[in-house]
Amino acid sequence: MGCRSAINSRFYPPKGVHEGRLSNDGDVEPGVTRRELAKALTGIERNEFVPPPADARARIIGITGAPGAGKSTLAAAMLGELRRRSLRVAVLAVDPSSPFTGGALLGDRIRMSGFEDDDGVFIRSMASRGALGGLAPTTAAAARLLASSGFDIILIETVGVGQAEVEIARVASVTAVVLAPNMGDDVQAGKAGILEIAGVLIINKADLPGADRLEALLREELPSIPLFKTVAPEGRGVGEVVAHLLSVA
Repeated sequence: MGCRSAINSRFYPPKGVHEGRLSNDGDVEPGVTRRELAKALTGIERNEFVPPPADARARIIGITGAPGAGKSTLAAAMLGELRRRSLRVAVLAVDPSSPFTGGALLGDRIRMSGFEDDDGVFIRSMASRGALGGLAPTTAAAARLLASSGFDIILIETVGVGQAEVEIARVASVTAVVLAPNMGDDVQAGKAGILEIAGVLIINKADLPGADRLEALLREELPSIPLFKTVAPEGRGVGEVVAHLLSVA
């Protein structure tokens, strides 16, 4: 399903809401501009539109983990690797909400600012608006729109989450749980929560002390889950992570 069809023909408005009609003069895919796609996502956030069913060909990859694990830097490195493979990528970065405006604190998007002029990338920050689970209230709906809009991959980066916040698993085809070397003491507690949704485990900041200890602990406690080590700012290990995710998503 192309982006034009997804936006112009397949929005199903809630009762009492008018159907949105967007013009046909774009560049995200022939017929739809980035501005129009952004407008459609805003409509979803305002509950003015209901998106179409996701295109089964699009792969949705979740990136989650506790604050401080380096998720944003890793997501940016993964985005670069996906683009080197000539894949068109949409990113939904869920940021904490500003206590003053309720809008997103755009830390994640700032880390991906190098892709602003890349026609094969679309990045959208979403405010969590106090929702539990690491996602914004309309993240799933936004992902469905993007998955019907000609993108090969949808990356969803959650806000930093606790052990019981596992909503990303309901949306993503596969979920990567990111940890850092200083989180080894949390693994036992995590077995009852976020680690249980992991399709892939990633030890980021693997050049820091404690990485080998965490690796040994994870391999002992969760031996069936694929495990990778990365140093995201240098790109180390990122290619292997992306190759695996593409094979299972």
